[in-house]
Amino acid sequence: MKEKKGGYIDKFLKKADKAIQDGIKKADEALEEAVEFGSMTAKQAAKTSKELSEKAKKEKENLEKKSRKKINEGMESAKKMTSNSTEDLKMLEKLGKLRKSGILTEKEFQEKKKKILSRI
Repeated sequence: MKEKKGGYIDKFLKKADKAIQDGIKKADEALEEAVEFGSMTAKQAAKTSKELSEKAKKEKENLEKKSRKKINEGMESAKKMTSNSTEDLKMLEKLGKLRKSGILTEKEFQEKKKKILSRI
């Protein structure tokens, strides 16, 4: 009977050893899958980060272009207003001379003056 007990123990130990080996093998496989998944996730994160960076760069460029355009439009508008104002002031001077010389009446001068000053 002692031999049977020894046989059972050996059998039990072999089963336990096999279970441990299977557990280690499964743990190794799970670890390999986790590393592979982590690597894929890192690559995907890097790709997404690059795409977002490129998109942000393009958006920045578009905003800069739009800003420059608006600034240039504002400057052009200011230049036109300034030149128009200068021209209007010169016209007022000419009208004043025409009034002094009697070519324009006071009433005609005042009407023209009012019209010009409303544009300035």
